Amino acid sequence: MNRNASTRFVIPFICLLSLLAFGSSQLDYKFYDNSCPNLSKIIRYGVWSAIANETRIAASLLRLHFHDCFVNGCEGSILLDDSSNFKGEKNAFPNRNSVRGFEVIDAIKQNLEKACPSTVSCTDILTLATRDAVFLSGGPFWPVSLGRRDGLTASEASANTDLPSPFEPLENITAKFISKGLDVKDMVALSGGHTIGFAQCSTFKQRLFDFDGAGNPDPILDAALLGNLRGICPNQDNSDTNLAPFDSTSAKFDNSYFKSLANNSGLLQSDQALMGDNKTAAVVLNYSKFPFLFMRDFASSMVKMGNIAVLTGQDGEIRKNCRVVN
Repeated sequence: MNRNASTRFVIPFICLLSLLAFGSSQLDYKFYDNSCPNLSKIIRYGVWSAIANETRIAASLLRLHFHDCFVNGCEGSILLDDSSNFKGEKNAFPNRNSVRGFEVIDAIKQNLEKACPSTVSCTDILTLATRDAVFLSGGPFWPVSLGRRDGLTASEASANTDLPSPFEPLENITAKFISKGLDVKDMVALSGGHTIGFAQCSTFKQRLFDFDGAGNPDPILDAALLGNLRGICPNQDNSDTNLAPFDSTSAKFDNSYFKSLANNSGLLQSDQALMGDNKTAAVVLNYSKFPFLFMRDFASSMVKMGNIAVLTGQDGEIRKNCRVVN
């Protein structure tokens, strides 16, 4: 890897230091230095090998982390299977047949259990794996303080209500971000995570064929993109799970997502809605013009998101298997 390319978006440590108090003062950059000194290498290799096998997995890990932190905080609840005590989050409407990457986290956990048994939480694994997935896809690198512990339960009901939906109006989505301690700039920056990956046709097909209930497409949608998407997602039920890229560089973490929004080529209605509000549109346009600004703000917002309602100290546990409570 070209050294300049690999370090271009390393966000300075001091710029983010103050943000880390957002979660818990008990988190520490050196938390595992003695108890699991090879932690970073094991996670980085696990993520690298997964992306080498399938580039789409980077976006899947990012989404997995987001969907974890927005439901009762970053405590690994999304990783839990259903149990006799609770109905987990994997089959909640926003997650059903769409969240992916569990096997990557499982494989990393197994390797860490061999190197340092019952030491590293599944939540810290997911947090670090997401950072590495973004970085290995060309995005920024940011410091991650560690010491999160795993939650003891999960909630399908909370996942259904707390996670932003591509069908919601912008004001509802904004309110959900604010309820988690994030602000409007965080919302726009984190939406930029859609610069990698794909969306299922079911999440935007209405824009193509019946946006107004009278059989017409979304008038905002770029005409060339409309034709392309109709080819990927024909107006029939069996196309619902077909995939379309969020932007033209779906495997590269860059600012193309924001350029697409500026050109009325946002895939999801909730994405394009960012251009319909003066405050969010101004941020979108800045990010479309200045990629480093987006990279810097995305990293800062990921630090804040990764510290939402974390468990530390004696709260929660260190799972031996990320899918089940000990």
